[in-house]
Amino acid sequence: MWVKTARAERGLVLNSGLAFGEGYMDGEIEPAGCTLEDVLSVLMENLQDSSHVLNRLEGSLRFARRHIERATSLAGARRNVAHHYDLNGTLYKLFLDDDLQYSCAYFERDDMTLEEAQAAKKRHIALKLKLDRPDLRVLDIGSGWGGMALTLAKDFGARVTGITLSREQLDVSRRRVAEVGLEDRVEFRLLDYRALDERFDRIVSVGMFEHVGVLNYDVFFGKIRDCLTDDGVALLHSIGRMDGPGSTNPWLRKYIFPGGYSPALSETLASVERSGLWVTDCEVLRLHYARTIALWRERFAAHRDEIRALYDERFCRMFEFYLVGAELSFRLQGHMNFQVQLTRSIGAVPLTRDYMVGGAG
Repeated sequence: MWVKTARAERGLVLNSGLAFGEGYMDGEIEPAGCTLEDVLSVLMENLQDSSHVLNRLEGSLRFARRHIERATSLAGARRNVAHHYDLNGTLYKLFLDDDLQYSCAYFERDDMTLEEAQAAKKRHIALKLKLDRPDLRVLDIGSGWGGMALTLAKDFGARVTGITLSREQLDVSRRRVAEVGLEDRVEFRLLDYRALDERFDRIVSVGMFEHVGVLNYDVFFGKIRDCLTDDGVALLHSIGRMDGPGSTNPWLRKYIFPGGYSPALSETLASVERSGLWVTDCEVLRLHYARTIALWRERFAAHRDEIRALYDERFCRMFEFYLVGAELSFRLQGHMNFQVQLTRSIGAVPLTRDYMVGGAG
């Protein structure tokens, strides 16, 4: 790579985790005779066994600050969500699938399109929720642009309440409900999960737990316990890591997901144990998100000129750096997704997993 300025050079020595991304955004660091993916692949592979003293020091300081940075208040949660999810809605329509699913898809076959894999993800989750009778009350924590809620209502007969902290997502979700005439089955609220005081037959949360904050894990699972009926079922879908608790890259934290963190299963399940909930199933999805992001990258590249017109060249470089780095974190750095099924009662789900396999309906 070509490091063009003394400022970028100093930054790489003093705070490489932040400076590399900023240097690329500002055009002060460029791949030389290769792609950004090539450069990041080499760097990430070497970081796995890095013995450089400053790199080790950076990592240790980030880990030491993790509890301070992740004590997410209600006001902080709203600011963090707005930073990323209240961007111009046109941006997401240009690289996501038609249903605006901004989370890991589920590839049952290698040749699935993005739309097919995202539909498969929703079906996979719905089967784990055991929607075995109509009119079950379902809570969707972090409901995004409404796709999961609409699917559960339309295809499985559920009555869904979706909650979000993003005003942009709330407006889009409510428009989508009105367009398909499901107002009697689906409602969306601008609400933090901590403010809930209702009980539901089923609870689902996809791609939201990464924003909860480590110090709030006990609060989160305690709220799930309190909001589930005695025979209720919950399904948590989250990005995770296979190598134990860690810290968030400072560039990602500053520019993409303030307050974001990919939890280890060990710290997640420890909090579940304290809540008194049963873990009735746990599945690890390894390379599904890498494939998902690769398809997002293709679509982003195909619409790059339109995205630059919405924002500017620096924004495009920022988002490209984010997408490339995110894909490689799943291919090279131990990131994965996990789905954990939770219940209050030992007998809330069947003894075997057979009901989780099958078609919709």
